[in-house]
Amino acid sequence: MAQKNFKDLTIRDSFMFAAVMSDPEICRKVLELALGFPVSEVHVQTERTMAYHSEYHGVRLDVYAADAGKTRFNVEMQVTSQKFLPKRGRYYHDQIDMDALLTGESYENLPDTFVIFICDFDPFGDGLYRYTTCTACKETGNTVKDGIATIYLNAHGRNRTDIPDELLQFLDYVKNTGRNETIVSTDSFVRHIQENIDKIKQNRSMEERYMLLEEMMRNEKREGNIEGKQEFLLDFLESRFTVPSELREKISAETNPNKLKLWFQLSRNVSSLEEFRNNM
Repeated sequence: MAQKNFKDLTIRDSFMFAAVMSDPEICRKVLELALGFPVSEVHVQTERTMAYHSEYHGVRLDVYAADAGKTRFNVEMQVTSQKFLPKRGRYYHDQIDMDALLTGESYENLPDTFVIFICDFDPFGDGLYRYTTCTACKETGNTVKDGIATIYLNAHGRNRTDIPDELLQFLDYVKNTGRNETIVSTDSFVRHIQENIDKIKQNRSMEERYMLLEEMMRNEKREGNIEGKQEFLLDFLESRFTVPSELREKISAETNPNKLKLWFQLSRNVSSLEEFRNNM
């Protein structure tokens, strides 16, 4: 598939979605619309947003954020219907928890986590604009207070009178932008998003970043997944530390994708190369 022209990207494209959501206020507002309750000031983890992660299938452009209460959020645009989307959500929850545990926090201090999928399709086929899933006891039906929930927003819902107008306006925008010649909305937040997209499209450095990520994706497909994982891990380590030749050789010789993935997760959370080597 040919690379999409940068000027043709819409909010449904993962790169543009991540670029827009890098604005903390836009991110906070989208979280509030998705969750249905106020969210305090958020910090978007830009080092994990709009970045290349070779341990995943291609580029991960989902948005990581945390609020003042330490609640963590993972938000992703989904345009292609996926049979195993709930398991993808489970994996994302696990990744968030792994990061918290690697910092030495005990289980009781694990933050509440929300994984939010904004879907350009109906993930469950029931016509709802919003689906919320969480852990429950099968016998009693009571919710288990484990602090995790997954939200699925469906841009093609049908229960228009059952959701707040602001959320409806946002999901209509996701559904229609790029498909209609013009987007006409009286919603100030929708207009604000589109204005930010227009500004991003005029940003040369953002265009170059998009082209670079696309090129890295193509290179990974050509060079093989294992080599891509090794190279990315080494590049990331060298961006933080001076990597000795023996460690470089050890990483280059490792062909177990699961181990390379764990090493990459470790590399993002250590404060020294010695700590990384001791925990490999």
